[in-house]
Amino acid sequence: MTFLFDIGRVLLDFDFETSLARLLPPGTADPQARLAVLLERKDEFETGAIAPDAYIAWALEVLGSGASHAEFRHAWCHIFTPNVPMWQTVRMLAAAGHRLILLSNTNALHCPWVFGFFPDFALFHAAVLSFEVGAVKPQPAIYQHAIATHRLDPATTLFIDDLAANIAAGLAHGLRCFQYDQANHAAFQQWLHDERVLVAAAQTGGRAPG
Repeated sequence: MTFLFDIGRVLLDFDFETSLARLLPPGTADPQARLAVLLERKDEFETGAIAPDAYIAWALEVLGSGASHAEFRHAWCHIFTPNVPMWQTVRMLAAAGHRLILLSNTNALHCPWVFGFFPDFALFHAAVLSFEVGAVKPQPAIYQHAIATHRLDPATTLFIDDLAANIAAGLAHGLRCFQYDQANHAAFQQWLHDERVLVAAAQTGGRAPG
């Protein structure tokens, strides 16, 4: 069986605001408004329409920050924490021989950085990443790319994402979908049971990635 996994709020939680706020000069007026402007263009960045260096230069200008590009990259990437229960499940799915593929809205700064920082991403066989495809979920193109490139049978492909719009698009493409809530991992495990997914015993003692 094939699994398509989102990254954000499924495999990794994230907090942009706390990390990026450290780049703001002391006494900056309306810091939340500046951060909101930054994130308004995130989808554009995640389709690959903006090159990383161009995005960084623009973002530092918006923030009014004197930080270097390297400092911005550090703040931009160090926003993630692993969702330990989900990684335990991923290890068990991998041990049971299931095919694991990432399907994520992300950008050229976060990937491949997260793959190096969290080495258990090596359990995944492939990745469909928005900035490489040129489309973001829930746009049809990214689902069509995943299905065609990896020769997926939607009827035997399980898609896990945290956003309702992305799940609706997955269902429209015939995928078997589950809208994930980090606060209720047990519901996901019950869904796997209901879907009759074979899950092997964990081999790693439940350690978190990274």
